[in-house]
Amino acid sequence: MALCFHRESNSSGSNNSGKQQQQMDAGKYVRYTPEQVEALERVYAECPKPTSMRRQQIIRDCPILANIEPKQIKVWFQNRRCREKQRKESSRLQTVNRKLSAMNKLLMEENDRLQKQVSHLVYDNGNMRQQLHTVSTTTVDTVCGSTALMSGRQQHQNPIPQLPKKDANGPAGLLTLAEETLAQFLGKATGTAVDWVQMIGMKPGPDSIGIVAVSRNCSGIAARACGLVSLEPTKVAEIYKDRMSWYRDCRCLDVASIIPTGNGGTIELIYMQTYALTTLAMARDFWTMRYTTTLEDGSLVICERSLTSSTGGPSGPPATCFVRGEMWPSGCLIRPCDGGGSIIHIVDHIDLDVLSVPEVLRPLYESSKILAQKMTMAALRHIRQIAQETNGEIQCSGGRQPAVLRALSQRLCRGFNDAVNGIVDDGWSIMDSDGADDVTISINSSPSKFLGSQFNTLSMLPTFGGVLCARASMLLQNVPPALLIRFLREHRSEWADYGVDTYSAASLKASPYAAPCTKLGGFTSTQVILPLAQTVEHEESLEVVRLESHAFSPEDLALSRDMYLLQLCSGTDEANSGACAQLVFAPIDESFGEDASILPSGFRVIPLVPKSDGPGRATTRTLDLASALDVRHGGARPAGDSVDAINENVRSVLTIAFQFTFESHYRDSVALMARQYVRNIVGSVQRVAMAIAPSRLSSQMVPNLPDGSPEAVTLARWISRSYRLHTRKELLEVESHSGEAVLKQLWQHSDAIMCCSVKMNASAVFTFSNQAGLDMMETTLVALQDIMLEKILDDAGRKILLSEFSNIMHRGYAYLPGGVCISSMGRAVSYEHAIAWKVLNDEDSNHCLAFMFVNWSFV
Repeated sequence: MALCFHRESNSSGSNNSGKQQQQMDAGKYVRYTPEQVEALERVYAECPKPTSMRRQQIIRDCPILANIEPKQIKVWFQNRRCREKQRKESSRLQTVNRKLSAMNKLLMEENDRLQKQVSHLVYDNGNMRQQLHTVSTTTVDTVCGSTALMSGRQQHQNPIPQLPKKDANGPAGLLTLAEETLAQFLGKATGTAVDWVQMIGMKPGPDSIGIVAVSRNCSGIAARACGLVSLEPTKVAEIYKDRMSWYRDCRCLDVASIIPTGNGGTIELIYMQTYALTTLAMARDFWTMRYTTTLEDGSLVICERSLTSSTGGPSGPPATCFVRGEMWPSGCLIRPCDGGGSIIHIVDHIDLDVLSVPEVLRPLYESSKILAQKMTMAALRHIRQIAQETNGEIQCSGGRQPAVLRALSQRLCRGFNDAVNGIVDDGWSIMDSDGADDVTISINSSPSKFLGSQFNTLSMLPTFGGVLCARASMLLQNVPPALLIRFLREHRSEWADYGVDTYSAASLKASPYAAPCTKLGGFTSTQVILPLAQTVEHEESLEVVRLESHAFSPEDLALSRDMYLLQLCSGTDEANSGACAQLVFAPIDESFGEDASILPSGFRVIPLVPKSDGPGRATTRTLDLASALDVRHGGARPAGDSVDAINENVRSVLTIAFQFTFESHYRDSVALMARQYVRNIVGSVQRVAMAIAPSRLSSQMVPNLPDGSPEAVTLARWISRSYRLHTRKELLEVESHSGEAVLKQLWQHSDAIMCCSVKMNASAVFTFSNQAGLDMMETTLVALQDIMLEKILDDAGRKILLSEFSNIMHRGYAYLPGGVCISSMGRAVSYEHAIAWKVLNDEDSNHCLAFMFVNWSFV
């Protein structure tokens, strides 16, 4: 669209112009005095786009504009808006240009680093070839040559020498150690001290998270991230040093001592504790020295490393329930950018004592990718989040400030970590087991430390018993964490016991001591009513969820009420493989305050990527459901296919923790209820994992139908017989007409076959589907019962079905044209055409309606 500009003039016209020319130009040129421009600017600040009546009022209210026509006032405002738009666009382009220039500088430095790394590798390769060519055939010479070769390779892979013992009794010794730590950190941040490997999928750019790399062939695990932020270096340093605000797994951080240095820097002695990732391992603690200084080029540096007994650290064992971890030279390099902003280089290099955890969990403690996701990228994302909030680029819902929402997210994560770890220092103690080791019950009789100030009044009640936590961990096979958490989030009825949920919610309200397992009502649906916030990369979302309630009987109507949850969901991006996925929620009041008591429960899934996989194989696996199911034009993978090679042997560990309050005399009852509840959840999650795993259902497995339905074998026979009766065609090609053979063919049919019941004054709800239908709807048989036919069809599909419904009821079937439907995950699914028919039982009475979606695929 072309913009038409009208010329304005504030200067006097030429004295030589004649009257005729002045009359011709009267409609085009307007001479505004400075006073008139000032008056118009004041109006523009209040109303940039005035209406016709408003322009006339402006002329009446400002006598100085009396000689200006309303049309000319309109032209002035049009031009003023165009100039404002051009100014904003110019400012935006200048900002983008500065970002691109800084990113170009960063990429050029990264390219230089890679070229140096290539040169080193070429030199090592040539050296190796020469040594292999000149090696002697004698045993002695062979051994000597091999020793020299290995020494040369180790020198390249680990160029950082071990620190000698130093006298750290005074500031001089600590400063010497700090300067060596600084040199080693800078070598990792900008040089080739560590063999960095680019993480696949992390695309560099001015609006992306940055350049992310992980270590290969080095001691411990290390990760490195580089990016741009629109904050000054001092502000970045302040945010980065506040580790409790962005490192979700940090339990506490105490600065034991601050020592100023002669060069204007500071040395801090720090004690830090971090949570364990699962219930099967112990937490970690660190004694470190943090050195903050400024380089000659104006860059700020924050570097950190562990202290040992020989370098001024503690000589005793770690605290109870903790394992001592070691931090190698790590930190943050902050370089100022031309025109504002900073370039950040973050390096984390730690050793988590992998031998202290069970062998099956060791991939969690030797994976540089997990370190990058949970620590390195978390720091950079948090800094970018605050930068965008500071610049007003992020708008939050619910009328709450971004800092308040971040605090709520932090409290949810911290409360869940407290529940998973059950650390003795927080008041947790283990209850006696019932003989099985699958679920651990912990009790905390003084939970005010982590529940907030409002809970102190409850803890003073004579009947208050405390908080009880039931937790468990389990291994999953071939289940992408992002897909599992997304499913648990969107299909709560698949695993939740709403009677227990109601008790959990009631226990934190005004009358917090309802009898255990009191069933106030059921919940008909789950609805996100208030999306509160999303992080920059949309990898985490905070929301308020309402569970709509209904009463089972008229006498329960007064007791039925909706339930509200504050819910945090992260790691559901299928493209971001190898990340931890988490769903944490806590019951809240309808108008929860910032300091309201929060008792989180939830799920955490972490992939167990073996270290031997290397950086390429794990990160190139796709977690997309359609790709995992290998959907072709027929809509499903051919029967008999084995597990998709993309997700083959992908293992992950799932941690579950649920918390409840209880009265003293109800402790054993609540413990029994919580133990059984978590066991039921474990069983439900196992069924969900089996259903959504990218593998076909075994022929020996028979799907379970809802209560009151005929057996699966009988229903399969009714579906096949009714199709043949109405259409005069065979639905299945089976050699044997036995019930098991018909069910197997129906279950493995390539087209999506789904059944729904139609009741008077009610919507059609699905009751059965074959495997292709479950794949198309991205659901399971149990969750299928929550999906209505009208919800998956678009407007065109609903109109066609309504027009053909009479034909279906009279003729017995109807052909429906192709269209688009929506899966339970909100994805569009196209189909070539569909067939609908009545399913008759053995008495030839209408049992349900069946639909077959032919040649479906995700759009």
